[in-house]
Amino acid sequence: MKLNDAPQPSDSGYAISQWQDTDAIYERLQTLLKAPLRPIRRERMDEVLNYFTAHCQGSKALAERAATVIPGGVQHNLAFNHPFPLAVARCDGAHMWDVDGNRYIDFLQAGGPTLLGSNHPAVREKVHTLLDECGPVTGMFHEYEVKLAELIRQHMPAVEMFRMLGSGTEGVMGAIRLARAFTGKRCVIKVGGAYHGWSDQMVYGMRLPGTGRREATGIPRGATGATQECFPNDLDALRRKLWLNRLRGGTAAVIVEPLGPESGTRPVHRDYNAGVRKLCDEFGALLIFDEVVTGFRVGMGGAQGYFGVAPDLTVFGKCLTGGYLMAGGIGGRKDVMMLLAGGIGALSKRAFVGGTLSANPLSCVAGYYAISEMARSNAPVVAGRAGDRLCRGLQEIITRRQLPYVAYNQGSIVHLQTSAVLLLSTRNPIKLLKEVKARKHMMEEMGAAYMAHGIVTLAGSRLYTSMADTDEIIDEALERFDTVLSLV
Repeated sequence: MKLNDAPQPSDSGYAISQWQDTDAIYERLQTLLKAPLRPIRRERMDEVLNYFTAHCQGSKALAERAATVIPGGVQHNLAFNHPFPLAVARCDGAHMWDVDGNRYIDFLQAGGPTLLGSNHPAVREKVHTLLDECGPVTGMFHEYEVKLAELIRQHMPAVEMFRMLGSGTEGVMGAIRLARAFTGKRCVIKVGGAYHGWSDQMVYGMRLPGTGRREATGIPRGATGATQECFPNDLDALRRKLWLNRLRGGTAAVIVEPLGPESGTRPVHRDYNAGVRKLCDEFGALLIFDEVVTGFRVGMGGAQGYFGVAPDLTVFGKCLTGGYLMAGGIGGRKDVMMLLAGGIGALSKRAFVGGTLSANPLSCVAGYYAISEMARSNAPVVAGRAGDRLCRGLQEIITRRQLPYVAYNQGSIVHLQTSAVLLLSTRNPIKLLKEVKARKHMMEEMGAAYMAHGIVTLAGSRLYTSMADTDEIIDEALERFDTVLSLV
């Protein structure tokens, strides 16, 4: 498939100012893995935990109540924090406040979608108007379904048609079903360690490459029987799997996170996606880009625009709506997408995808105005510059304090690896089994220390900058990071 003729963002329209040396990043990460753990000193960690006892009593009480009615006390992984989840009362731009009134610099940004910053007024006002005039859902057709789909097609180079769904997980489920329906083939290959939602077929090779069904409790073997994985950056291994699958009926699709598994935690080489595209063409498989995180955050043209690689299908999540609820979808080639045609008069051959709340008016209005504001304000680039500034500052602190930690970024996605637990490998199972628990706990403690010093991160190892992150906010955050890293 060729990139469509929609207006393309210029090179300056992308958040990644420079693709970093991938081999150098892996070399530093391997050095970190070989070095002894450098956690926060025990006596200083006790001081960190005292912060939560002294200043977060409201959150603690709510967490204790939640544990009696919610399994584990949290509903999703982003909300888990050590020693207990913080209950958030208010968000605005680059900051959030908990129920006890404590203010934090928000580098979680809802897991990435709030590129404009939290609760942006330009979107909020349009949503309020929609709720006053129409309500969130009607079960009928709404004009903003069309306007949103047109806007996505305008910006995303490889999207000719678009179908709205309710989440990124639903988008992946639909895309895989669609690929199988279009190609008539069964097998789907993912890159090990990548996260593509929690559907039965994708709970396979999660977090660490080579783990297969390790987390597939409650999932029948048949559900993952046609799911396979390859290690990141290994095009030769992918070729071998595609070749073997050809002997057994072929491969329906290869699905990738275009920056690498876990939003670039294991970064791919600059030409990796082009190599996957070439292999998919050679073996007749569809290429699926999971742009749940990278969509609009990397640039208005997503990772596909940045890399200049056209996937056959693109999966979106809450990036579509700037963080508003019920957001996910599939975009791609018209000939493939037409198999998703809905309604009573649909084609005789189709990939059935439902969802009564899909494309509800609230989500579509939020999406249209969020994406419009991102484009108007050049939000991907502004957030990317903030990510560059944050990453440079973290690298300076790490070097000055002679720590083995690794900081790198892909625009507004900043990685700060201190324990490198997600970089352990099943190719070294003894090291994995011996160290995974301690490295995971260290990562949790680092996240707690950042939070006790007024910084919210994703699991203590990933930070998303937004358009709201001014130089002053980034500099304040770096001072706080410097204080935390002085405790090591």
